[in-house]
Amino acid sequence: MVATVLEYIEQLLPMNSTPTIRHARDTDEAAVVSFTRDTWADRDVTDYVPDVYADWIERDGEAQRTFVVDVRDDTEPRAEPGDVVAIAQGHRLSSWEAWASGMRVAPDYQGSGLSAALTDAVFDWARDRGCVVCRNMTFSWNGPALGSSRRVGFEPCTELRWAHPTPDADAPSDEVDGDPAPDGAWAFWAESAARERLRGLVMDESESWALSALTRDRLHAAADEGRLVTVAGGRAGFAERVRTFERDADDGRGTDVYAEYAVGAWPETDADAAAAVLAGVARDAASVDADRTRVMIPEGVTWASDASVARADIADEPAFVLAARL
Repeated sequence: MVATVLEYIEQLLPMNSTPTIRHARDTDEAAVVSFTRDTWADRDVTDYVPDVYADWIERDGEAQRTFVVDVRDDTEPRAEPGDVVAIAQGHRLSSWEAWASGMRVAPDYQGSGLSAALTDAVFDWARDRGCVVCRNMTFSWNGPALGSSRRVGFEPCTELRWAHPTPDADAPSDEVDGDPAPDGAWAFWAESAARERLRGLVMDESESWALSALTRDRLHAAADEGRLVTVAGGRAGFAERVRTFERDADDGRGTDVYAEYAVGAWPETDADAAAAVLAGVARDAASVDADRTRVMIPEGVTWASDASVARADIADEPAFVLAARL
């Protein structure tokens, strides 16, 4: 499939140029930074790729692979760094789930089919590792990325939004379980509207900005490690803290510590349960000295308004997840 797409692309590119998909190298960094620095110049959003490229290459291996498109002049003896004009990355999240991220194409080459070729490379790589589904995520405002995803084989999967309860060691705790109940949380999740809405997906525990299927074993591990919040034995909802990380403070002074929660779930339309779950999050976040929180919740007026009733801030816009069967 990749070879066929590249043959088509070759007809669209300048004479003497040969498109080649290969594994990314550390020497490609300058080229990648040059065409990703201003990805969303028309919005107040900074592309993360220039900041993480070096880490990507260092981490590439069996569970992650970064691909680039190298378009070189055949008359030159070897490719130059500036000949790299597109990038994408694949992740193996579990024995059957893959994730695609970081798809970027240099402006002069957009519309030439490079995203399709790169996506095929990621799909082939994931299939070779036993994966049967590959997903990706894009913000709702990113129409070009949504259209590109659909054109290369992804279909709509689910929608999510972030809630941001303020860390608070004194948040109400009467309804929050002193000892978390992972089996109760799993029983609730298995039959919940939140699970149905999210297609069983939560934030992945190893890869940021990626979603994978929640498992019962994972809830038990979170409980054992003090990262699980449950309400009423899990029957009224739960949240799982998946990681903490630092980010530059909004005021430009120092950094804020974020506590990220893979999911916050409660019974649909139960604002009291939502308040209890998010209060549990507030207390848990304070216990790890977090300054801010990020809790993934299903997108929809029910969950967004429940979180708002609980006086938690919510993100201005949702994010969309798409999936492709491999």
